Amino acid sequence: MLAAGAGTRFGGGKLTAPWGDGLLLDAALDAAFAAPVRSVTVIWGADEAVVRAASRHADRSGQSARLHLVHNSLHAEGMGASLRTAVGALPPDAAGAFVFLGDMPRIPHDIAPKLAQALAAGARAAAPVCRDRRGHPALFSAELFPALLSLAGDRGAGWLLNAMTHGLTLTPTEDDGVLFDVDEK
Repeated sequence: MLAAGAGTRFGGGKLTAPWGDGLLLDAALDAAFAAPVRSVTVIWGADEAVVRAASRHADRSGQSARLHLVHNSLHAEGMGASLRTAVGALPPDAAGAFVFLGDMPRIPHDIAPKLAQALAAGARAAAPVCRDRRGHPALFSAELFPALLSLAGDRGAGWLLNAMTHGLTLTPTEDDGVLFDVDEK
């Protein structure tokens, strides 16, 4: 989960802002914990409060053993540095990696298993699509890790998905939570 940004358009403290019955980050973490993964790695950088919030939520939800917190010292560089940090923190035997975003609290919990099925069936990457727009989270096979490690600046992995001429499975959903993110108060 990428959670290293400063949230400047929001005015700071975005991921620890109230959302529903908890914090914005809590809802995003719940979606990540619902994914068929061994662990959830939170890449943090600009706001140390994210570490405390993620740890408290993992404790409350019984997911502490699956939570890994990794600091991105180059967070000011942008999303590319966070993705490099995330891929670098994966276990060597990881078959793939989901990319969840900390400011997307409405990801439906049933989408990640569907994306995992696409990878198991041979896709190199998978992502949900709603109303003809690709959403989040995206899932990348280990074959694509070198491309993710080459990212720089504030460029995320969307360019990689856009460049794929084969091996990308788009999974339809009617739930626009795959498109909804929080940028401003």
